[in-house]
Amino acid sequence: MTVHNMDPHIRSFQTLKEDAEEVIVKTGFEISLRKRFDMPMPEQMSWETDSIEKLEAFAFDDPADRRRFFSAGDNQIAGVGDGFTRNSPPWVESVRGLHKDFPVYGSIIEASEFLTRAVGQMNTLMWFGEYPERMGAQVERINRFYCECAEAAIRAAGGLLDGFVIWGDVAYRNSLFISPGYWRRYFKPGVKALIDLCHRNGLPVIYHGCGNVKAILPDFIEIGLDAYNPLEAKAGLDVVELRKEYGHQLAFCGNNDITVWEGGDPVKIRRETLRKLRAGTGGGYIVQSDHSVSSAVSGKSYDLVVKLVREYGKYPLNLDALSD
Repeated sequence: MTVHNMDPHIRSFQTLKEDAEEVIVKTGFEISLRKRFDMPMPEQMSWETDSIEKLEAFAFDDPADRRRFFSAGDNQIAGVGDGFTRNSPPWVESVRGLHKDFPVYGSIIEASEFLTRAVGQMNTLMWFGEYPERMGAQVERINRFYCECAEAAIRAAGGLLDGFVIWGDVAYRNSLFISPGYWRRYFKPGVKALIDLCHRNGLPVIYHGCGNVKAILPDFIEIGLDAYNPLEAKAGLDVVELRKEYGHQLAFCGNNDITVWEGGDPVKIRRETLRKLRAGTGGGYIVQSDHSVSSAVSGKSYDLVVKLVREYGKYPLNLDALSD
């Protein structure tokens, strides 16, 4: 998966603080991020867009600006995450360099990811409650912008993409952050537009959404999604049971419980890995962890998972060898 510049404002990072332990920068999302080098994810510290009025007035740079695809530069998603990188290389160069050896997917965020980054999760949820119609209008506006951005990325790649990933976290451990009805009214049309755009260009789509999304999985099937990721086990999702429920209407990516990998018990890791492989019967399953692989996973444990998948994950699957 590759990441072009999705910052709403294309600009270099403004360094607010930097030393050997951490860096604090202001990005094109108009937020300040603190990245401790010994921690896996950055901390959002402050947001310039701190009222719904400012969100409604927020102006986006051109979604098709060539700098998003053809120029090196800073951008938040590529630069401030698990690592920290300034002046990320031109996206199209990354695509061209990878394409000869790997399937290359483009990626795009949708409204929920933008809101989390640009105004923060607490503001987002408060405003959904206080101003549901006004926020709904913003969700629709944001999704239109990122659909145009994805369309420009597909053109810029010149036929070298093999698929697309949409990022749109809308759930937590128990359910959605918002009601399924609200999601269907305001979010679903924008996600469908992105999927339709990709399919018109011959690109399969994986949607990344953390948390328990069972309430809207049938909606994703309805709008033509190809695959869902990461299916967090700790949010109560089980890919084997989901396969029984939905058959092959939807492919699945993930669901290997990262807490089992972190535990380091080879018997439990074997049981977890081989049981989840059952979801691959007949195809339609990509083996992955159910979220980021943390530093608590030892090299030995990770190597065990890889070896198990290579041994038992070949078609036709030898189901008799797989643990219940």
